[in-house]
Amino acid sequence: MPNKKNEVTMDKIVSLCKRRGFIFPGSEIYGGLANTYDYGPLGVELKNNLKKIWWKYFVQDREDMVGLDGGIILSPKIWEVSGHVKNFKDPLAECKKCHHRFRPDKLKDASKCPDCNGEFTDVKMFSGLFKTIIGPIEEDGLTAYLRPETAQAIFVNFKNVLDSGTNKIPFGIGQIGKAFRNEITTGNFIFRTYEFEQMEIEYFIAPNADWNKIFEGWLEYIYGYADLIGLPRGQFFNHEIPDTERAFYSKRTIDIEYQFPFGQDELWAIAYRTNYDLSRHQEGSGKSLEYFDEEKKAKFIPHVIEPTFGVDRTLLAVLSQAYVEEEVKPGETRAVLKLKPALAPFKIAVFPLLKNKPQLVEKAREVFQALKKNYNCAWDERGNIGKRYRAQDEIGTPYCLTIDFDTLEKGDVTVRDRDTMKQERIKIEELGEYFEERLR
Repeated sequence: MPNKKNEVTMDKIVSLCKRRGFIFPGSEIYGGLANTYDYGPLGVELKNNLKKIWWKYFVQDREDMVGLDGGIILSPKIWEVSGHVKNFKDPLAECKKCHHRFRPDKLKDASKCPDCNGEFTDVKMFSGLFKTIIGPIEEDGLTAYLRPETAQAIFVNFKNVLDSGTNKIPFGIGQIGKAFRNEITTGNFIFRTYEFEQMEIEYFIAPNADWNKIFEGWLEYIYGYADLIGLPRGQFFNHEIPDTERAFYSKRTIDIEYQFPFGQDELWAIAYRTNYDLSRHQEGSGKSLEYFDEEKKAKFIPHVIEPTFGVDRTLLAVLSQAYVEEEVKPGETRAVLKLKPALAPFKIAVFPLLKNKPQLVEKAREVFQALKKNYNCAWDERGNIGKRYRAQDEIGTPYCLTIDFDTLEKGDVTVRDRDTMKQERIKIEELGEYFEERLR
């Protein structure tokens, strides 16, 4: 077995992401745009796998959950009523020299600009909402906002979901989607960006329910997702937010923090939002958002428990946890992403031993096409086998399959395991059963 070696750093993760096509700097050919990133061919596969597992675990596997896909641009009244227009603000200081803005509480040295060493202005409050104009003529258009969170679309659709289905309280609505915050941030890669993706749940309960018991139940259930995606529980810390720091509408909030290479910081969260949001929208819209309990013949505005997850931060945590550098033999080290098979962008890589031997390439293509019916597979015929193995190790492919001259004669192939690097010969007709057991 190889030995683990070297500490994981953010520089190594960032380098891997660009080199192997996970994540690219946004608008790079035009000099880049701060705090923006694009997901490359492997990054989008990993991201989609994370979301797919989340959706199945939190929505499809539970009888008390349904899904929603709300709009990014909502009526501006929603953000006024929810309090975002008035309260969604951060303290910022502007550099007098380069005019870049920063949150003083996020700087290691709040006295000097980290970009040019210039002096700061006095701290002022700035809105974190991204404004946009609806209409072809800006002067006559309606000022709207790109949503800073996905939750409000769930609240304003609560009655629609209730009336169109058979849901009874307690039940929840899950959603995955983009959100936008005009935050000033520096460093730590994709941890905090202008544009990000959330996976969020609003779980509706009766006012007299034992909310703390339900809260604790959801907190434990959240850690089941950590198990599914390979994040060890020992890397987490539940940060109970004190009364003085919680949002005014929250009765309890826990920031679920994770030990990243750059330090411990918030990954997910869970909050008890009471009935604040539905009450505000009922008042602001003039439409009833009450729930009628048929058994008790009573109406009430439901309370809400909200588990929330950052997709990008989850992906960063997974990459950081999976990345390993190992000494495979004296003087030789490999980098490998030990991703859970369900997360790996490619499940199997297929190689012809030699690319200039048509009979090997033809047979390898035949096997490749057969496996692609059930698994996302990579085809690689570049360089020698050793280099191909290293490349697939670095992007997290669990298995590599090589077609050689023995394949043509005996009908079996070499299958190599990413983590152990052990190889075994498997009959082509047995590959389906072999991978079905291992790629769950």
